[in-house]
Amino acid sequence: MLVMEYVVLQVVLKEKLIGHGSGNLTELENVINKQAAKGYRLHTISTASSGSKGFLSGDRIQATLVFEKKD
Repeated sequence: MLVMEYVVLQVVLKEKLIGHGSGNLTELENVINKQAAKGYRLHTISTASSGSKGFLSGDRIQATLVFEKKD
């Protein structure tokens, strides 16, 4: 019988004020690599964006990652 295990994690990505792209993509990469080392693969990723948290702050993107492992 095939058994599936799931892990759900959230990572907040901070958008740079000037320019494009996230200021902490390495954090996202580290989360994915850590789960891969445990035998999980990324199944689904979804994002939600929120506005700026104040003057000189970039937007924030909340990434929800679902990992699965087949046993």
